[in-house]
Amino acid sequence: MRIPFTLDPTEVEISAIRAQGAGGQNVNKVSSAVHLRFDVPASSLPEELKARLLALADSRVSSDGVIIIKAQQHRSQDQNRADAKERLQELLESAADVPRIRRPTKPTRASRERRLEGKAVRSVVKASRGKVQD
Repeated sequence: MRIPFTLDPTEVEISAIRAQGAGGQNVNKVSSAVHLRFDVPASSLPEELKARLLALADSRVSSDGVIIIKAQQHRSQDQNRADAKERLQELLESAADVPRIRRPTKPTRASRERRLEGKAVRSVVKASRGKVQD
């Protein structure tokens, strides 16, 4: 089962930051990395989906319920922005998938009987392993 939702682009806050790591002459001039912030409690998502997102044990979800995604894999800011939005969409879709509840089944009568027969056979085998008496 999946919780239906639509992501409003106005609720996503994207800011450009400088990327970490090696980058040559460009690293100190260009802000190519992207910080994406999405405030879950203030969003227009369904309440059930909000609760599932806030209950996630994910380091990207802060204690005040803001999802923070940092994208710096690509050299261009546009690609990083698209990557961050895609990762947010994937996170929301994974939280929207509600797993089916497993209902335990009872063993059939035949399977119970087979189990008991096997136990009886093992019992006979083990009983015959005792000391030999004259």
